[in-house]
Amino acid sequence: MTALLLAPLAPHLAEELWAQLGYPYSVHNQPWPEWDAEKARARTVTLVVQVNGKLRDKLEVAPDIGEEEVVALAMAGDKVRSAMQGKALRRPIFVPGKLLNLVVG
Repeated sequence: MTALLLAPLAPHLAEELWAQLGYPYSVHNQPWPEWDAEKARARTVTLVVQVNGKLRDKLEVAPDIGEEEVVALAMAGDKVRSAMQGKALRRPIFVPGKLLNLVVG
């Protein structure tokens, strides 16, 4: 597989590696590997947590996490709790996979 991916950049080296690995004639006659979206999918994303528009924390979460779960995780963090200083949460603004802004007042 590595020799196959190396072939467009270093064709002579890839051909030698292909032969050394014992594969059939010419790496350049082989089909290109198929794309697997599952292997390329992000397992976690970094979600920025803001309180009134100011950066307070960053969370590593699953990319498909819901708003309620994110708000609960953010409110459990020490940095967010200290930034809120006992103020009530008015409205969360959630951009999936990117941002959570807690509007407090």
